[in-house]
Amino acid sequence: MNPLDLTKTIADLTAENSKGSEALYTAEIELAHAENRLDLIEQKAFIRSQGTVADRTALARLEASQARLERDIAKASANRIRIKIRSLETAIMASATQAKLLAAEMKL
Repeated sequence: MNPLDLTKTIADLTAENSKGSEALYTAEIELAHAENRLDLIEQKAFIRSQGTVADRTALARLEASQARLERDIAKASANRIRIKIRSLETAIMASATQAKLLAAEMKL
């Protein structure tokens, strides 16, 4: 890999990584809203239900199952963004190491 390609690769990776913080913020906001919706649905269902605490809890969880799925999907999305950010950081470090090795070779 030549120095220009390496410089472009590092710049591209850095630009992509900088988008990650905004994407992660957005995903975490969506997750917070999903968790809030889940809590509201579950608590309202629990209050409306009749029977033992175990029965009311089961009914509330059943009624909130769709909201729980949406929360889990939002959590998976945020986790995927975190993994992508870590992957980009690793690629940036690897490219930087390649650049240092190339610079050392050019001095020889």
